[in-house]
Amino acid sequence: MTMNLRNIKVNSKLVVLGLATAVLYSCGDPKKETEVTTDDLPDPDTAKTAVLNVGGELFSVPSPIQTAMLIQKAGVAYEKAILNPANRMGNYSSDYHKALNLGIYGADLGYVSMYNQTQDAIGYLASVKQLADKLGVSAAFDQQTMERINKNISNKDSMLVLVGIAYRASDSYLKTNKRTEVSSLILTGGWLESMHFSINAYAKKQSDDIKFRIADQKQALGSIIKLLNSHNMPEATELGKELEELAKIYEGITSKYTFVEPTTDEAKKVTYINSTTEVTISKEQLEQIAAKVKAIREKIVNAQS
Repeated sequence: MTMNLRNIKVNSKLVVLGLATAVLYSCGDPKKETEVTTDDLPDPDTAKTAVLNVGGELFSVPSPIQTAMLIQKAGVAYEKAILNPANRMGNYSSDYHKALNLGIYGADLGYVSMYNQTQDAIGYLASVKQLADKLGVSAAFDQQTMERINKNISNKDSMLVLVGIAYRASDSYLKTNKRTEVSSLILTGGWLESMHFSINAYAKKQSDDIKFRIADQKQALGSIIKLLNSHNMPEATELGKELEELAKIYEGITSKYTFVEPTTDEAKKVTYINSTTEVTISKEQLEQIAAKVKAIREKIVNAQS
């Protein structure tokens, strides 16, 4: 099947808040008010990737928040059963599994916040905090931001803004302290959970947008594999091999990019990307991707380390 993606709207005021792989805290946001405004809320049609600079090399990976927004926009109902249970975090004792599952829990927290599930958000926030504490990441977070999160936890828009603030703070902290291995694992966990969301959503509703999201992951997957391989992480060897097996499935998926000059509305400060990407993927390839993602994720979330 061939799918087109065209006319993506990009607002120049927005930052891809990205990778809710993140712990939901921040170190020193300049805003003093408790209530978060929605001025920085990401539009579901904005650019779908966040670009990370690791060791001078750029890695482009889709945001779980953007995936959750896409799924909700497609009309797929909230489903708690697809998430990693918040009370399972005590099973993860090695830094390797803590970091991967922190990425998964961060994506889950973004997902429940997207659907405005306040009680579930409280549970996932607690799990994220505990894993962050155990990884030593929470040293970067201040009490003021924690209070803002707790006061805004029932406000979907505010929570999504805080997700982005938190990611930038925690990612910066990890890199500043030369813990890019941990950052890479958090990123990987968030990407896997994002794929898990998309696969389950597509099983519920045959949306071309969701199918495109699944099919158009060859580059992102390649970035993640390269990122993991750039570190000396013996525990990640098996994960790397499994991701490479997933990449082999993606090798059979063809895509064609056609550039069309973008147009800009100066008054609204909005740029419209008119280029198109055509992706061809078969039912069998989708099934193979779904099976592989499920197998990799289950090893991570069911770990007894």
